[in-house]
Amino acid sequence: MFWKKRNLPYRLNKQIPLNTLLEDMTFTVFDTETTGFAVSGGDRLIEIGAVQVKGLQMTEHTFQTYVNPDRDIPREIMDLTGIRQTHVKDAPRSLEAVNRFYQFVEDNQSQGWIGHYLAFDLMVLKKELQRWQHTCQEPIGVDTLDIIGYLNPSWDMRDLTHYARQFGANIYERHSALGDALTTASLFIELCYHLKYRNKQTLGDLLEAAGKNSGKTTSY
Repeated sequence: MFWKKRNLPYRLNKQIPLNTLLEDMTFTVFDTETTGFAVSGGDRLIEIGAVQVKGLQMTEHTFQTYVNPDRDIPREIMDLTGIRQTHVKDAPRSLEAVNRFYQFVEDNQSQGWIGHYLAFDLMVLKKELQRWQHTCQEPIGVDTLDIIGYLNPSWDMRDLTHYARQFGANIYERHSALGDALTTASLFIELCYHLKYRNKQTLGDLLEAAGKNSGKTTSY
């Protein structure tokens, strides 16, 4: 039997002029925690955390939810994240949790997503939606790792803490989704100021630095 995917009702794919100043934009910086890294296999979402950045300043608008993964959390993940079965037992399942996150994004009129190793977090959301035969359009997304690679072509793959320290960003609770989102937001703001020093101040400049050709959106 073939299932037709249902589109979630959120309008996240805003068309934004590439000459829009970064200082005039609102971004959602987010992170996920999972039961492991094999999200294309059996690993599942267990937490989403996010914060809004507006005018290159971190706002008080944050989001956090645990997610019931319908499976046990491995001991090593509990040790890493501090998330226990008791945290997720009565938490929403993934479709409801992702819906709540998208509602947060839409309510705050976010114009783009930011993440550290963003491709992983997007894959997590994509796979959870696929499990429920749902889909949603993806807004403009930028990975802080790509901006770091532009600013420092000799960079090598390091963790979030390393780059936060290197660029003078604040470090919040690590390996919690909200804590990592806050750290990533602080890092993103510092990176934007480094871009500004190079006269890179617009959305188009940001996408160029991140190795993206345009602000076109995709569906997943």
